[in-house]
Formats: sequence, C-alpha cells, structure tokens
Amino acid sequence: MKLVTYQKKGKPRAGALVDGDRKIVDLADAHKEAFGKSYPAFASIQALIEAGEEGLDLAKKTVKKAAKGDAVSRKDVRLLAPVPVPIQMRDCLCFETHLKQSFNAVRRIRANATPDPEAAMKEFEEKGVFAIPKTFYEQPIYYKANRFSVIGTDQDVLWPSYSTLMDFELEFGFYVGTKGVDIPKDKAREHIYGYTIFNDFSARDAQTQEMGGQLGPAKGKDFDYGNAMGPCLVTADELKDPYNLTMICRVNGEEWGRGSTSTMHWKFEDLIAHVSRSETIYPGEFFGSGTVGNGCGLEHMKFLKHGDAVELEVEGIGILRNRVLTRPS
Repeated sequence: MKLVTYQKKGKPRAGALVDGDRKIVDLADAHKEAFGKSYPAFASIQALIEAGEEGLDLAKKTVKKAAKGDAVSRKDVRLLAPVPVPIQMRDCLCFETHLKQSFNAVRRIRANATPDPEAAMKEFEEKGVFAIPKTFYEQPIYYKANRFSVIGTDQDVLWPSYSTLMDFELEFGFYVGTKGVDIPKDKAREHIYGYTIFNDFSARDAQTQEMGGQLGPAKGKDFDYGNAMGPCLVTADELKDPYNLTMICRVNGEEWGRGSTSTMHWKFEDLIAHVSRSETIYPGEFFGSGTVGNGCGLEHMKFLKHGDAVELEVEGIGILRNRVLTRPS
C-alpha cells in the first residue's frame, strides 16, 4: 500500500493512494462506511504503524470495500509528510560515493577561500583534511535529526537566514514497524514497516563551518522546514527489493544527478542491527539512508537559488517536490 497523511478541513487524516496514485481513500471514513464502526488505528499513520499487521490488513480490506466515488482527488488536497512528526529521526551515511565526492568538494570550497587554492588543495589532500573517516568503513555512522522540522511534498522550504549556500540531498529511508532491541541482522528486515523519500536540505556553509566540532551536523541541517519527506509511505510488502531502485534528482526540471540504491555500502539491516544494540527502537522511528552518489548540488559544485524547485524521484515510491525560497527581509 501507499499510505499518506493529508489535510482535510485543516486537520491531518490518514489515507491510502489508489487509482494510479491520483486519488486518496480516507481510511477512517471508508472503514466506518464499510463496517459501521470506527477503528482507532486509522486516526493517524503513526497509530496505523503501531497497530502492526492487524492494522495493515484492515487497511487493505477497507480500501477494497471503499466506494470509488468517495475517494478524494489528490490534486485537490495538501499532502503532509507520511508521519508529520516522527517520534525519532536518524540520518545515516550509507553511500561511499557521496562521501568521496562531497569531501572533495568541501576541500575545494575551503581551498578557493585561500590566496593559493591549488597549493591549499594539495596540502589538504596530503594531510587527509576532509577525508572519509575510517569509522565509516567500520560501522554505520548517523546523527539524530530535527523531527519537528519535517514537511511534506509541494511545501516551500524557507532558506535559513544565516546561510548563503543552500543544497538538497537525495535520500530515501524507512520507518520502523516493530519494537526491538539487540536485533540480529538476519532478522532486521522484519522490523521495517515501509519506505519514503527524504530530502535533507542543507546549509552547506554552516555545515562546513561546524564540521570541525566533530559532533555531527547542527545548524547546517536543523532549521525549520529543512526535512522534506514523502509523497507517501510505501509498505514493505509492496516494495519487495529496496536495494535495486533508481534515484533521480532534478532542479527546475533539469536532471542534476542519479544513482541507485544498489550502491549502498551499509544496508538498512546493518543500521537496525547497529542502532538496536542495547537500545530499543520503536514503531514509527525514521532512518534516512544518507545521500546517494551524485545526489546533491555539492558533488557537482552547484547550489540552489531563490525559487528553485527540487524534485527527488525514487523508483517505486514517487516524486517529492519542494521549492526553495529566501526569507523576506
């Protein structure tokens, strides 16, 4: 199924995409109409995730019984992020190519700010400045993101006032379906509920400045409206192979880059096994994949400007669209 959260009369509602993703079945309304009673788990997508297999099975039955005329046209409503405020967010580093190309670009940005850029580049390379950390190859690396800055598709991203270099990041990720701790890798896939697209908008100048602190991204990532997710949550039973998907990023309709989930150095099972060591994970938590190789402007030394429309497409999930706007002075 493709699950969504949409607004109806100003309130978030749980729904399912139907008719080639053109229409939405309101799960709560359709269930009451079909079965004559309410089902508490249809109050939100978070509640539906917590309801587990029982909730998902009932959602499928509800959609099958729903009257075609009762479906809402997708173009007539506003989609929020599948889970508008995730209970937890972790963004991970799973793609080696992105790290190689991004660190090289960061070195170039720093070198260009010196009197002799080529000499500076040579020094950075010899000293291993902004090189991929050894830790990346030893274990999954992640940081905890701002879960309160999540927005959905077609919502504008406001440029943080302290930045002049705005960028996007082409990612996808998964929602945890079942609670667990010390989960072995061979059992980890069982804990995935479903997948969505993630655009980790980034203030590159702020991020580059704070990287020396060695505590992970802060103001480079954690500004309002900076975490775009959607357009839907594709349940794990529908997306059988998450490791063979084409990923494409476009700006104003122009393709800037593409990659594949097949190039992941760390798989989602690795993340679950690592994070859950002596730490319980809960239904509804979100894990991001990190940026696929060629999936951001930094890798191409191209950055966003006011009014740019960013589209991220992941095969089997859909297209996540957001426009970037500078804040009015």
